[in-house]
Amino acid sequence: MDTTIRVSDGLTTLVNIFTVEPENHQKLVELLKGSTETMISKTPGWISTNFLSTKDSRRVIVYSQWRSVKDIETMRQNPEMGPYLQRIAAIAKFDAMACDVTYVHHA
Repeated sequence: MDTTIRVSDGLTTLVNIFTVEPENHQKLVELLKGSTETMISKTPGWISTNFLSTKDSRRVIVYSQWRSVKDIETMRQNPEMGPYLQRIAAIAKFDAMACDVTYVHHA
């Protein structure tokens, strides 16, 4: 399934905002990419993940779609998440939030 943004589609969107020094930007992207491809995408309920990087390389926003909040919690309880989060915390600060899409406007 491709990433689609729709109101009331029953999915949960997980948004992570990472703040990083520009010299660590590519390392952060590689860490996020590796964990997405080897672990997160294998978690039941995962649908898609997208990365957005700011032009100044100081932030990476990760937009992931999941079937439910419970599926996100299952991913977070994976024992492999601890070491992964420690590696990220060594180079970036981050905040995560589960969201519902409440408004979309298309051309």
